Amino acid sequence: MTRKGARRMAEIPPEILAQLNQGTLPTVNLVEGLAMDLGALHRSVFGEPGLVVEGGYLGRMKTVGESLTVDQFHLAKNHVSDTVRGWACYSLAARSLAFPELLESFRAFAADPHFGVREWAWLAARPAVTENLAEALEILRDWTASDDEGIRRFASEVTRPRGVWCAHLEPLKAEPARGLHLIEPLRSDPSKYVRDSVANWLNDASKAHPDWVREVTARWSKESPTKETAYVVRRATRSLKEAR
Repeated sequence: MTRKGARRMAEIPPEILAQLNQGTLPTVNLVEGLAMDLGALHRSVFGEPGLVVEGGYLGRMKTVGESLTVDQFHLAKNHVSDTVRGWACYSLAARSLAFPELLESFRAFAADPHFGVREWAWLAARPAVTENLAEALEILRDWTASDDEGIRRFASEVTRPRGVWCAHLEPLKAEPARGLHLIEPLRSDPSKYVRDSVANWLNDASKAHPDWVREVTARWSKESPTKETAYVVRRATRSLKEAR
């Protein structure tokens, strides 16, 4: 993406907003996504009367995604619009699939070239991950060894104890050690995108388990004396330093 997005919705050029609502242009930032008329986009993409889509941004995305038919899902999952591919994530989450098959189906979205779709992927998958946590923690172990940074990051982000724009994952808030096997292989990841997620995972855990996070990060610093691990440790303990 070479286009520079507006910093405020009022600054989005009308012709850009029109293309976003027609589904002919991907967004370049969250501001553009928030400004879009999802009902108009649905009408443009599927040629049907637009849905009445109300509520917050996540709720509107979920509403449209869950309304898609199977044929619409297959059209949406490869659409040029990242927002439409985001609908496909929620459509997938609503399908009646066995959990291992469902999680595997999210792999392509986790590796999507657009940052927004990668966010929709873990947000849409998180409720199923929460309901099938033990199985998810085992399956996602292999994802941490993927060559794709988006897939590695998904394994960390979808299991964050607190996360953003989502319900807290209560079992991992209570026992973060259950997820340590997912983030430990990523402690010196070459991708800053992945390292930021790992650091945020531990920062989440530090709110209720500060001593555990201190212990983990101290051990990592000794076992993995790299600049990448040092970066993770510094960001993971930022709340602990602020609390002093």
